[in-house]
This record gives sequence, structure tokens and C-alpha cells, in this order.
Amino acid sequence: MDIETPQQEETPQVEETIEPAPHVSNRFLFVDIAALRAKQLRRGARPRLDNTVHHENHPQPHKAERVAMEEVRNRLVQFDLPPAKPPVASSENKA
Repeated sequence: MDIETPQQEETPQVEETIEPAPHVSNRFLFVDIAALRAKQLRRGARPRLDNTVHHENHPQPHKAERVAMEEVRNRLVQFDLPPAKPPVASSENKA
């Protein structure tokens, strides 16, 4: 007696074309974004760096923090900034 197992149809993998993230010129924002991305990598997220490309004879980084910084530098990490808060009026100006 043969038991038939349903075969799953292979779905074609569609690669999404994602626009590059904006350049991060603020070093504090760079550190924040890279730290959050490193946390994702440590929890099992897949690196977005291409493993086949070596940059100017440098080996690929292995630590999550280095991979995250390289991803942010190459504009591979998308991020949203919260809206700016209005300035708080100080009590000194209320005289």
C-alpha cells in the first residue's frame, strides 16, 4: 500500500527591488541604526551583504556589529525617523 504525500508546488522566488536607504551623515544616528541591526543579526536575521564580493582585498566581517555597520554604510538598511518634537518652552522665558 503506497501512501501518497501531497507535493508542494514550488513558488518562484521574487526578489524585491528596494531603493537604497538614505545616506547617514550623523554619526550618532549611524551608531543607533547599526546597533539595532546588529541586534536583529544576533537574533538570527540574514545578513544583507553579498558574500561573494570582497571589498578591496578586505575579508568579510563576521561579528554582528561589523556586519551591521557595513550594511548601514552600503545603504542596505531601511529606517524611519520619528517626527521632530516641538521645542519645549522654558519657564525662564515667561517673565
